Amino acid sequence: MYSRKKSLEEMPLENVTVWSCENEGCKGWMRDNFAFDHVPTCHLCQSTMVRSVKLLPLVNNTNSDQKTLKKGVQI
Repeated sequence: MYSRKKSLEEMPLENVTVWSCENEGCKGWMRDNFAFDHVPTCHLCQSTMVRSVKLLPLVNNTNSDQKTLKKGVQI
């Protein structure tokens, strides 16, 4: 017989700064520490994004300086 058990480990939740799409019909969002731009655009509808806060599981980003990385190759 199959019994559904709880997950072995509860993920700790924390208030995290995120960028949410300003377009009401779009559900796009991203964590601030995973964004490449200081003010990103929505990857789904290319609309502007606004800063907000969500209660999410804690995820460590080992590359914390993504906004300072150079994009592409300069010729």
